[in-house]
Amino acid sequence: MMEKSQLVNDMLRLLGPEKVISSQLERYTYTYDSSFLSQLNEFYPDVVVCPMNTEEVQKIMRYAYKHDIPVTPRGAGSGQTGGSVPVKGGIVLDLSGWTDIVEIDESNMQVVVRPGIVHADLNVALSPYGLFFPPDPGSSKMATIGGMVGNNASGLRAVKFGNTGQYVLGLEVVLPDGEVIKTGGLHSRALKSVSGINLTSLYVGSEGTLGVITQVRLKILPKPPCRGILLTMFSSLDDAAATVLEVFKNGIVPSGIEILDDSGIKAANKFQPDLKLPEAEAALFFEINGSKAAVDFEGQQVKEIAEKRASSVEWATDAQRMAKLWQGRAVIGAASARVKVGATRIFCGEDVCFPMAKVPEALRRIKEIGAKHNTLVVIYGHIGDGNMHTAPIIDPLKAEEVEAAHGVADDIHQLALELGGSTTGEHGVGFTRSRYMVAEHGKALEIMKIIKDAIDPKGIMNPGKIWAEE
Repeated sequence: MMEKSQLVNDMLRLLGPEKVISSQLERYTYTYDSSFLSQLNEFYPDVVVCPMNTEEVQKIMRYAYKHDIPVTPRGAGSGQTGGSVPVKGGIVLDLSGWTDIVEIDESNMQVVVRPGIVHADLNVALSPYGLFFPPDPGSSKMATIGGMVGNNASGLRAVKFGNTGQYVLGLEVVLPDGEVIKTGGLHSRALKSVSGINLTSLYVGSEGTLGVITQVRLKILPKPPCRGILLTMFSSLDDAAATVLEVFKNGIVPSGIEILDDSGIKAANKFQPDLKLPEAEAALFFEINGSKAAVDFEGQQVKEIAEKRASSVEWATDAQRMAKLWQGRAVIGAASARVKVGATRIFCGEDVCFPMAKVPEALRRIKEIGAKHNTLVVIYGHIGDGNMHTAPIIDPLKAEEVEAAHGVADDIHQLALELGGSTTGEHGVGFTRSRYMVAEHGKALEIMKIIKDAIDPKGIMNPGKIWAEE
């Protein structure tokens, strides 16, 4: 690695002072993301650069490739796995300012964007056309499209609309050596193609380890005109899970099915007392969207199914009442951070995914894990696809609580593998989950590394992520 001063001077020469960040204080803000592990360390970049076009990204990558300098692409830094943290130093490539919408192609149901545009801002721009980009992360007002593609994000409405990768039609990628490729066809505006090996899918979820995504072509859909919310309370986790399964068996696919366990219900009520959610072992939130006729019909069907097992059921299509019913789910992120005086919610072991049939067992055993480590764990998530979010609550200034949190996270990840699930459903691997990849993937992880080495033979792209041996 060359001297940092030389690197900074060369970046200034290539890009100009307005696109280079080199002070220690400013670089400190790039040493962490939302992940607890990154906040326990200080992974300083040597320099941060803020390119605003493909040619500038090419200049940076050619330079980095020539001098063997690590490059870490970064969007909003809202990730929870350390994926955008420069664990090997080098260059952080901040793409969050590159927010252009290149084209809204209404007639072909697609949009072309640069990687820094925020999810919510994209949907605001699409709304006048009656269109939307369906994946809906809880961090919609922060998450960038580039970051969503890099991690194959999904969120609250994945049960009906799927994950980000299902909407990515093509990408512009700057390779580690500075060359540019376009996946999905050089000039294509088709909504599907099976021409050649699917390189688009290779890059979706690759977490910046194979190149820098500089442009994204996305499929978009008509915005559903109506929606309804059903809030149901259950005295048994098993009854909640059985209700979800029966809804599916009746041919109904809600746009969202969310769960709070009793710890989540208590956290929401403590955070916002006027919610007055009844005490229960589980709360389910169903969202139905579509035409008014479809929403009314499916909403009534789900209500009748839920009434077989639930202790209380309420269905609403009025906007004000829907907002009130949905508040219990909407506040849980903030609520979990304030459930215990003098403590906060941390992000570790926060994104496990279980087979749907195993969700009740998983939730009970997560409670046991918390008790084993004397750590409060709030649980909520997307029960419609088995993706659970766990929120350990600790005082990060107390060493014994930090140590206990590491034990909680490890046990939760191991539980996911034991029950036939995954260590991550939507947040990605980064460096926080790399230790579990061999157990989860076996020989397939070696094949992933062969692909990585073929595309990035010098290993400069986001090193230290996915593969624990780096």
